[in-house]
Amino acid sequence: MRTAKFVPLATLLLAVVTASSIALVAGPASASTAGAASTYYVAPNGNDGAAGTQAAPWASIARAQAVATAGDTVYFRGGTYAYTRANSACSSQTARVDAITLNKSGSSGSPIRYAAQPGEKPVFDFSRMADNCRIKGFNVTGSWIHLKGLEVKGVPQNNNQNAESWGIWVSGSNNTFEQINTHHHMGTGLFINGGGGNLVLNSDSHDNYDLRSNDGPGENADGFGAHYTPVGRAANVFRGCRAWWNADDGFDLISTYSPVIIENSWAWRNGYVPGTTTPSGNGAGFKSGGYGGDYEANAPKHTVRFSVAFLNKAAGFYANHHPVANDFFNNTGYGNHPNFNMRGVDSSGAAVGRGNLRNNIAYTGTPTSYMTGTNAAYNSWNLGVPLSDSAFQSVSTSGWDAPRQTDGSLPVLPHLRLAANSALIDKGTAVGLPFNGSAPDLGAFESDGR
Repeated sequence: MRTAKFVPLATLLLAVVTASSIALVAGPASASTAGAASTYYVAPNGNDGAAGTQAAPWASIARAQAVATAGDTVYFRGGTYAYTRANSACSSQTARVDAITLNKSGSSGSPIRYAAQPGEKPVFDFSRMADNCRIKGFNVTGSWIHLKGLEVKGVPQNNNQNAESWGIWVSGSNNTFEQINTHHHMGTGLFINGGGGNLVLNSDSHDNYDLRSNDGPGENADGFGAHYTPVGRAANVFRGCRAWWNADDGFDLISTYSPVIIENSWAWRNGYVPGTTTPSGNGAGFKSGGYGGDYEANAPKHTVRFSVAFLNKAAGFYANHHPVANDFFNNTGYGNHPNFNMRGVDSSGAAVGRGNLRNNIAYTGTPTSYMTGTNAAYNSWNLGVPLSDSAFQSVSTSGWDAPRQTDGSLPVLPHLRLAANSALIDKGTAVGLPFNGSAPDLGAFESDGR
């Protein structure tokens, strides 16, 4: 593995660390018996010549990867791990380089785990990288890797010859990204490209803005993306994730050939220069497929369920010219334009409605578009149920970025949850998902059934 120039902020030491230049410590840092999984430690004030124990931690993830094997855990102490240079030189202004390359795989049931020390916050800061080409903060090419509790921020674009850089790029498979906070990149926060069976769990991606994109500012900075996965790969899953203030889309599934499932996730205020009302990129909350307007006969079916989109610049839930009908079950769109846009494409290239829609709510903004040709029933606009603010406990659009629960799950807010006497309770139809009461409620949040 080639490693990046790594700068622990506490010491501001500038040193290029390579796995081949450091003698490995004999034996595991922490193991109860021979062959047992080991535990290692990394800290901003560590030393890559140390033992990798809690008392004598290493300084870099590169050193940890050189030693860790399937089943091992690497804990990162709180503080800032700052990077100034990639682990290889730019061969051109359009080349791609990595700050961190994770290319060693774990195995099924025994992933290699890279996690925050419980109760602490390790921050990987790439904002001072000076490489004059496209940059990946983390490039995860290995499989069966589990990253948890890491903050990843600030990957730049240092010229205007490229579309974007990336916070976390994933081409490996069967990886888990849990409680990741990825933000303020000049490109997408977490970008799956080619890998299958990955789980992005209880993670946030926000305030990403590609100021120097060659497509124009803001055209390529999504919160989360899943693209270019070949036919036949296991589904990539986003669960319990939030995407907000991203200059382009919240979630973008364009040009992928294996299915993606998005569930229990929120997307808001995408499509603007972060923190402003200045329009920027496309601005969909959930962009669910498509191939640039072309028809693809082997397109997969994607699923978006139990999710919320509000106040995005464009559609909350968008089929994006997808050739087959995706499943949109139990979602809430509020104040988008429109809330549900099911524009698909048929084999002749004509625009048609595509989508299976059940138990969804569209309230304020523009309700729907391109519904002709869809399979839509038991949604708020089909049932003719009167909608007003009183149907909900709250319609506040503030506070959705509140701290997560201790287990990393989304905060429990009253916003857009159904009021106790709401006419939307038990108005849905069974779609194979759990519900309380006599029938599913409409929208993203199921009431307790009492």
